[in-house]
Order: sequence, then C-alpha cells, then structure tokens
Amino acid sequence: MKVNEKHYRTVWMEGNSIFMIEQNLLPFEFKIFEAKNYQETCMAIKTMIVRGAGAIGATAGYALAQAALAANPENYLEEINKAKLAIESTRPTARNLFTATERVYAASLKSPQEAIKEAQCIADEDADTSLAIGQYGNKLIKSGYGIETHCNAGWLAFVDHGTALSPIYQAHQEGKNIFVYVDETRPRNQGAKLTAWELKNENIPHAIIPDNAGAHLMSLGKINLIITGADRIAANGDTANKIGTLEKAIAAKFYGIPFYIAAPRATFDLNCPTGKEIIIEERTQNEVLYQTGMNKQNKQEKILVSAPGSQAINPAFDVTPAELITGIITEKGIIKPTIEEIQKIF
Repeated sequence: MKVNEKHYRTVWMEGNSIFMIEQNLLPFEFKIFEAKNYQETCMAIKTMIVRGAGAIGATAGYALAQAALAANPENYLEEINKAKLAIESTRPTARNLFTATERVYAASLKSPQEAIKEAQCIADEDADTSLAIGQYGNKLIKSGYGIETHCNAGWLAFVDHGTALSPIYQAHQEGKNIFVYVDETRPRNQGAKLTAWELKNENIPHAIIPDNAGAHLMSLGKINLIITGADRIAANGDTANKIGTLEKAIAAKFYGIPFYIAAPRATFDLNCPTGKEIIIEERTQNEVLYQTGMNKQNKQEKILVSAPGSQAINPAFDVTPAELITGIITEKGIIKPTIEEIQKIF
C-alpha cells in the first residue's frame, strides 16, 4: 500500500536487518524500525512494533533467517534451535508465527541462504493470499453497505493488502458506495489508530465507534456485514481473534447479520481440534490502565486513565465458536466453518 505516494510493505529484509513500520507510533508518526538481529526482532514482535497475524508470521520467518545468518557454523543447529524457541515465545496465539518458523527452520537445515529464500517466499505468499482474499470477499459487498470491522486486519497486519480490509479496498476501487464502522478495539485501540489511519489514506468513508456501540448500530439497521481477521483457526472452525470479536459475533447472530472471518490457510491450525485448545495470550495490565495519545507539544504521551491502585485483567484474544461464523474468506474461496469444508482447502 502507499504512504505519501510511496509503496511500502509492512515488513521486509535487507542484508542482515529486518525493517518494519513502527506501528506503536501510528497514526501520529510514520517511522521505519530496523532490527539488526533476531533478538531485536523478537522484541519488535513482543512489543507490537509489528503486529497482525500475517505480519507477525513474515517477521518471525525473517527472524529465524537472521539467526541462521548469524549462527556459528560449529554450533549452528544449537543456535538455530535456541532462536526458534525464542521467536515462538513472543506471541503464542497467532498461528502464522509457528507456520513461518516451521518452514524456515526446515530450510535453515540446508543452509542460511535457503532460510532467507524461504522467509522471502512466506512474505510474498502472504501478500498474494491477501489480494486473493480481497477478490473473494468483494463478492459479498454490495453498494450501499455498512460494514463493521474489529481490530486491524488491513495491510498493516499483513505484508500487504490485508484480510478483513482487503475486500473493502477492492469494493472501494470498483466504485461501490460503502461505509465502514471501525470498532476502536480497546485496550490498544488498533481500530481507532490503525484501521482508521488506513481507511483515511485510501479515502474510504468511515467512522470510529466505541466497542460497545456495535450492537446498537446493528439494531438500527446500520450494519449489513461484519468482517474480522483471525489469529488462529481451529480444525473445527472455532476462531481466535482480538478480544471483543466474540461479542460482535453474538450480536450479529441475534440480528441476523452475516459475520465473516477473513484469513489465509496459514492461520488454520489443523492440529488444534477446537477453540478450547487455543492458548490465549495475557498481556500487561498497563495496556488497560494507561492510554497513549498526542499532547499539545505534538509528542506521544502515556497517561493513567483508570482509578489509581486498581488492577486490570488483559486477555488479548477471545474465541468465537464456529456456529456463530457465517463463513471464512480464504485465498481458496469462501468456506463454511466446518471440519469438512476446512479439510477441502488443504
């Protein structure tokens, strides 16, 4: 996608360094972060400099390639195994991360050069599958639709194009009259900060809404379609996504609104029977207790927005049962969230 008339991918590798958009600074500042070794890349994943299932996966693949390049030939396998464990411990819920490390690890056993080649292949595939998801998902969108999103599953969350936003981009490019309702997505506000920033860049009509306003707008007939991304999809179609997704699915079911998940095959975990087996990441309570914004001096500032001394619980994801999901938009087409349909695309 373009920023200031220049095309960017979310993450890329040059030499031994990995470059990525510093998403913690958006939407107030656009800056590129350089990670010079896999330890710095792990930090970037963990602190959400880079975030989103596909972008995390591509970054993890690049990180293991970094480790392969830097590994001592005498202790090569030991160092690669150590790096793999470190990378996989950064964000435990997103399946794409593990898909990438498994592929690059197998390639690294041949040579560091093969690891780099495989990591680049993963990034390119991510961009291609996101484009295909947009083409299939666009068929669901009619002119005049109001579409609700949750969290950010745009190009910032993937290498390019995105998943949940990819159909919206293509619908807009075709001239369809659409309006996007952007859930703010507390506590990190990826909707308000990232999705809204993307849509503004593309001149797509939209409005940021409080997370708890979705059901109200559904009751008024404002929402015709809901599309979200996914961080891990179990073999039976149960889907883990950003916390708050489950509430949207429940409300959509009540009001008869189609609820779609947009995700590539790399997000599916066929070794995970149901959503009950998905590990839910618990993040620091400070993300709930504090908020970051721009002050009058045009500098980002973190401030306490909660009662001093109170504690917070901060699960990063929830699991939406397959029976609440209308369909899953993949690069192979739109499928029902059933074991049989999921097996077909593999």
